[in-house]
Amino acid sequence: MDSSRSAQRAIILFIRVEGELSLQIYSRMKEVNGEQCLARYSIFRWCHRNEAGRVNIKDLPLSGQANVVTYSATISALDELIRQNRRITTREISFELLISKGTVHDIIHKKPGYGKVCAQWVSKLLSENQKTTRMGVCLPQQFLH
Repeated sequence: MDSSRSAQRAIILFIRVEGELSLQIYSRMKEVNGEQCLARYSIFRWCHRNEAGRVNIKDLPLSGQANVVTYSATISALDELIRQNRRITTREISFELLISKGTVHDIIHKKPGYGKVCAQWVSKLLSENQKTTRMGVCLPQQFLH
């Protein structure tokens, strides 16, 4: 929250306690703050909230989708499931780990770095041994063309 907004909210509540009306508070705030003043509707809403008994000037927590929280235990369990069965689906993983499919998707594509190739989960990061093997396969093919 912007500190000037919280300061204005505190001033609104202070002036409201003095007995000023919402419209008078808006006029005074507009004179002092100019373009940075809260909207008229916001000032009226904060006055109404104060009348209802609210004295906290901070925003209340918003409802909606929570942030995705991923624990290292969840990531390692997911990684183990993929290593056991490369054809496992995100739905099966979410059922096994009791987390949402969206969380599974976020973990798979961001943390271990897997990608779907021919319906199998394949690690995007190759070990040195895998890189050497790939080079050994690719180099003879290059000279055929």
